Amino acid sequence: MEILLTSILLGAGTGAVLALTGAGGAIIAVPLLIFGLHFTVAESAPIALLAVCVSSAIGALIALRQGKVRYRAAGFIAITGILVAPAGIWLAQKLPNAPLAVLFALVLFYVAVNMLRQSAQPMAEKKDAADPQSNLAAIPCRLEYEHGRLIWGWPCVRALGYSGIATGFISGLLGVGGGFVVVPALKRATNLSMQSILATALAVIALISAVGVASATVLGTMNWPVALPFAAGALAGMLIGRAIAGYLAPSRLQQGFAIVSMGIAVWMILRLFWIG
Repeated sequence: MEILLTSILLGAGTGAVLALTGAGGAIIAVPLLIFGLHFTVAESAPIALLAVCVSSAIGALIALRQGKVRYRAAGFIAITGILVAPAGIWLAQKLPNAPLAVLFALVLFYVAVNMLRQSAQPMAEKKDAADPQSNLAAIPCRLEYEHGRLIWGWPCVRALGYSGIATGFISGLLGVGGGFVVVPALKRATNLSMQSILATALAVIALISAVGVASATVLGTMNWPVALPFAAGALAGMLIGRAIAGYLAPSRLQQGFAIVSMGIAVWMILRLFWIG
């Protein structure tokens, strides 16, 4: 019963952070499982993937109904990611916990720094959103506003394919959604609005995470007694977070999350070398 309640509470924390801070917030799931239930990274990753899958799928479906998801781009990125996600899960089971934990801490620190930088530049983001057609010649996947579709070519396929490969492998290896890969990739490769980028990223994360969950199940690495209550808690936390997000300043939330994440990343590394 204690593990059940702890799983639900940790999942609720993950869902709330995801709703309040955006696509990168789900990366907190693995540290919560490590600290709350004393799991290894390899044990935590599949559980985190299930929570990420459920949360991002709901967000993506809502955005799809609103017409914000570029489903062709999302599908292509997801397919390339799906091909390599099982390899990441397999490698996670073969590597010792220490190097995996260090790698995860470095990724978490990178995400935190990037989020802190973005929260400090709200005016630049508003300018980009207001002028989505700027620098069109340098954009490989341009949105044709007359027909509302992306213009596909080899540079576009290559840019989106690379992001899918990176997202799928990191998702399987560390149990993270990969929003910190997909969102910057879409910002560089397309002239989509930020709302459409975030919605498309959620769809990619949902699809790749679903395959990761299936792969973990086949490989026998999914701890379902913990994963199910954790995912249920994440869903509840996300709904609560969405309800109160409008009353809070997004930039302040991201800054707070980034600072806490930096501390967690540093603590994870120190814990490995000093506590063992």
